[in-house]
Amino acid sequence: MEYIAIQGVDKPVSRLIKGTDYFYHDSYEKAAANMDAFLAIGGNTVDTAHIYCGGQSEEVLGRYMNERGNRDRIVILTKGAHHDQNGPRVNKEAIRRDLSDSLERLRTASVDMYALHRDDPEMPVGAIIEALNEHLESGAVGAIGASNWTWRRLREANAYAAAHGMTGFSFSSPNLSLAKANEPFWAGCVSADAETCRWHEAEQLPLLSWSSQARGFFTGRFSPDVRDNEDIVRVFYSNGNWERLRRAERLAEEKRVSPIQIALAYVLNQPFPTCALIGAQTAEELRSCHEGAAVRLSPAELDWLDLTAESVGKE
Repeated sequence: MEYIAIQGVDKPVSRLIKGTDYFYHDSYEKAAANMDAFLAIGGNTVDTAHIYCGGQSEEVLGRYMNERGNRDRIVILTKGAHHDQNGPRVNKEAIRRDLSDSLERLRTASVDMYALHRDDPEMPVGAIIEALNEHLESGAVGAIGASNWTWRRLREANAYAAAHGMTGFSFSSPNLSLAKANEPFWAGCVSADAETCRWHEAEQLPLLSWSSQARGFFTGRFSPDVRDNEDIVRVFYSNGNWERLRRAERLAEEKRVSPIQIALAYVLNQPFPTCALIGAQTAEELRSCHEGAAVRLSPAELDWLDLTAESVGKE
């Protein structure tokens, strides 16, 4: 397993990050077995959120760490201030309340990484940075980041932090995948486009990608005639993505791996620090992710996969 460093986190962060949005109390044994298997391959970073499974995701993870006595081995990324039925909640009080709930559920005094789950473009970045810095100073949070923020808002927030002697965002977590989204998965979601990637490369700001494997688009299950998954059709069905799939299949054959492993490698071979959130729930899925994380892609191969080059060319 490879790792990256994130400012404010005192442990290395595994490049595969375990998703927990299926951790429910009534399937605790499955969740615990999945966590044990993830740690066994060298994974140490786990993604959860205040809203996942109605709070059960954090509670199950907290129970697991308490029973195994392994909190010190795990890097926790949790998220808060998601919008509700009344609209955006990216404000000081919502952040405080959600973080307090999360710490209690996780049975820990602090989390390694805390991200805002959504943005509220109407809220000035200064108020947000000031609120988050209070939790950094208290020791409740090691590093702050943003999920589903545009690169321009990230830049604005970090400029404010620098100008006021505060700590800015040290990571971002949008969607980044080889298959490009036609529209947001859910309201307020952000997918990294070419401009976003150029900014991350210039800043070398770590990007932690959710839906890094495009929700199974590269498994071979989908084709233009298969339309039983409305969300996949809505978000990923496009001529460009069918061509990306064909190129992934061709490169996978050459490298003797699978297309979905090529899709994972696309995320992990970017010219800036990246991690991939994975939803592996079986031994086979975890093995595939572990092997896929070891696949190396050249800049020329990345360009070809992403349709910005007509051929791979020569190194």
